[in-house]
Amino acid sequence: MPSLLSGQVTATFGRQLAVELAGGRVITCVTRGKKTGVVCGDHVQVKLTEATHGVIESVMPRTSLLYRSDAFREKIIAANVTQIIMVVAAVPSFYEELLNRCLIAAETGNIKALIVLNKSDMVAQTQQALSVLQLYRDIGYTLLTLCAKQDVTILYPYLDGHTSVLVGQSGMGKSSIINALLPDLKIRTAAISTALDSGTHTTTAAHLYHLNADSHLIDSPGLQEFGLHHFERSQIEHAFIEFRPYLGACKFNDCTHRHEPGCNVLRAVSEGKIDARRLAAYHALVM
Repeated sequence: MPSLLSGQVTATFGRQLAVELAGGRVITCVTRGKKTGVVCGDHVQVKLTEATHGVIESVMPRTSLLYRSDAFREKIIAANVTQIIMVVAAVPSFYEELLNRCLIAAETGNIKALIVLNKSDMVAQTQQALSVLQLYRDIGYTLLTLCAKQDVTILYPYLDGHTSVLVGQSGMGKSSIINALLPDLKIRTAAISTALDSGTHTTTAAHLYHLNADSHLIDSPGLQEFGLHHFERSQIEHAFIEFRPYLGACKFNDCTHRHEPGCNVLRAVSEGKIDARRLAAYHALVM
């Protein structure tokens, strides 16, 4: 019986996946039967069927999983990531609700979160966006401002040692950041497309790239929504990091933090310790 080879999924196109084996060779793989759910970043065991093709026999245990869901289905974005980089820009305007949803996914998955405001060359619009985003810096998130088409060196220290996934709406400049970090991107993408015998879906699938031996970057398709149907209210509540010191001390165990007497969270809002915008964002998610 042929021995199994270890590899990592570096791109997915429907049932076809690019798997990078030890030494850097990329092969085309499929899953057994109708098995799905194998995603970019997964470490897998592969059985070769020919020199450039194989079958994924098993998926190794994951250290993290980033996914979104609605009432009907789940969509896995990436596996084994240690950092989510949320890319926003002033033009086109970003959805603050989407940012909040991504932060909740990061907090619930115990994944580090980094916010990047791109297109800083648009000075006036960037200042306006910063006035909105300052809240997130105040509560403890790292916020970087850059122009991907000019200089991305500010990002380097934050990428070191991480497997980061870039997420954000279409048009925020994720591709520009990738291209600046990986000038040979076209070569890498071409290699993956050749392995999969397909180049038509490269902008709609997640791809994993190596920055160095210890730092990796996953580019994901643009998001317009990020469903959190798989999270309980208590998980969402705890994911609002500034709420944590005040949770569990309300008068009622099932407090909704809307109008109940003795609500510790509402008291924190009235004392300026929690921003009313964030409480409103929480209410919008759990209504």
